[in-house]
Amino acid sequence: MPKHYLFLIAAIISEVIGTTALNATQQFTRPLPSIIVVVGYGLAFYFLTHVLKVMPVGVVYAIWSGLGVVLITLFGLVIYGQKIDLAAAIGMSMIIAGVIVIHMFSKTATH
Repeated sequence: MPKHYLFLIAAIISEVIGTTALNATQQFTRPLPSIIVVVGYGLAFYFLTHVLKVMPVGVVYAIWSGLGVVLITLFGLVIYGQKIDLAAAIGMSMIIAGVIVIHMFSKTATH
């Protein structure tokens, strides 16, 4: 696996951790979850800068945000008991399909 994909995975994981902790901050009144949010987002953007050296920003953002939305939804379900309806599930399936299309068929996504 190319190194930039490892950075992209790290960026996605960091952003998911930061966003998942966002709910626990209670409007940034709780220090530990607040620190997790700031560090998570900081790491996510740091890792993204490495990916942007070899991939276009639009493609990187589509993959990063698309997979992030799906993973955060799953974490919200598991950690916070937040449920989604059929329309949301279909929409997220379309996001995943879009990421796959970009990865498999786009010449702008370097492999």
